[in-house]
Amino acid sequence: MKTALVIVGEQALRSRLTPGLKEHGWSILEASDSDLALALARRHHPELIVCDWQTPWSDIALSCRGLAEEKETASRRPILLAAGNGQIAEKMAALESGADEYIAQPVDPQLLASVLQRMSANGQDYAPPPAQGRPGGGGDTRLKFWGVRGSIAAPGPETAYYGGNTSCVEVRVGGDIIVLDAGTGIRKLGLALVEEFQGRPIHLNVLITHTHWDHIQGFPFFPPAYNLNNKVTIFGFEGARQGLQSTLSIQMESPYFPISMQQMPGTITIHELKETSFRVGAVEVKAHFVNHPGVCIGYRLFTPGGSISYLPDVELFQQLRAHGKAGADAAAPQEFDAVPEEDRPVLEFVRDSEVLILDAQYDAGEYPQHSGWGHSCFEDAVTFAMQAGVRRLFLFHHDPEHTDEQISRMVARARAMAQRHHSPLLVEAAREGREVLLPATRALGH
Repeated sequence: MKTALVIVGEQALRSRLTPGLKEHGWSILEASDSDLALALARRHHPELIVCDWQTPWSDIALSCRGLAEEKETASRRPILLAAGNGQIAEKMAALESGADEYIAQPVDPQLLASVLQRMSANGQDYAPPPAQGRPGGGGDTRLKFWGVRGSIAAPGPETAYYGGNTSCVEVRVGGDIIVLDAGTGIRKLGLALVEEFQGRPIHLNVLITHTHWDHIQGFPFFPPAYNLNNKVTIFGFEGARQGLQSTLSIQMESPYFPISMQQMPGTITIHELKETSFRVGAVEVKAHFVNHPGVCIGYRLFTPGGSISYLPDVELFQQLRAHGKAGADAAAPQEFDAVPEEDRPVLEFVRDSEVLILDAQYDAGEYPQHSGWGHSCFEDAVTFAMQAGVRRLFLFHHDPEHTDEQISRMVARARAMAQRHHSPLLVEAAREGREVLLPATRALGH
């Protein structure tokens, strides 16, 4: 008989969970304090651990799973079922932390039965269900995500937590406002800036990585560009077939858009870059060409709070190289101990970054169907970040088909991968509205 360890302090919740577990063939162990829970996990190596995620029990549950995995004959880790309040933020946090399933309280008996039946059917080969289709001082650096999705905007209830807008990241350094890419997320950034400045002139700089639609399509809807008191300076390298000025203007020409770029009242200046090192206000910026169809670059911003590297679209060579080998198992996830030589220049470009925002559109199982499309899997992103000595990795450019649940599970797997390599790397998935404060460690401009 399979063994379930129930770590729940509330008797009412235990009484709702245990009958369903017994009905599906689980032998029940109950623990109402941490010492007992850990002792039971070590002694019985339960196949299932159930925990109330609203309490400190969540940390105990993860520890119990680690103890249960110590059994030499165990072929897989125990399943962890989290019970919580049903709020989307808690659900995503539970999945990111490594919970296999999540069920809301009060527990719906039919839903619990469905979850347990799936667990029982899969047994030791259990896998999660498939996805269905500004504080801080003036010297500090603040980063905020306004768009995190790749390829095309994907609004809807299943993408509401991480967000459905395409690439746009705001960086504030002193009085400088730097915007990384102008995907659909720049519209909400513009609205926020208008509200913040209350009619005062807005001066900002937009750094474009490349001119694929998901990185420029929000600019025609950027409110500050429609105020004659505002100044918007756009930096970028030459478009794939024509100049940056022409590429940005064409998307606003008839019949695509009713207002041309020339008709925007704001002062819009376009700098087509020729050098890979330049300054934006007091911020030193470096650029590096990356492996992506057409002309595409990544940026590194050197701020008083540490450097921020932004590579939203890049196909790293780890899975690309493995996929090209004769006889390679295209569906098998790969982990490499070393970064391929082809990735060495860009690895040195981001080395020791405080923050790395990196393309992680797929997982290794999905990658073979998209080889050569210009995007990476999260396994490669984690290996790359660890090798580069990056402190914080934000998985970015989420696939439009990936739901919040799927992205959260990818985060959990990415964190587990870093732990297996004993790496101090911190991994998160980029999420719209997420702000990151980098306290100043040096003076601005030095």
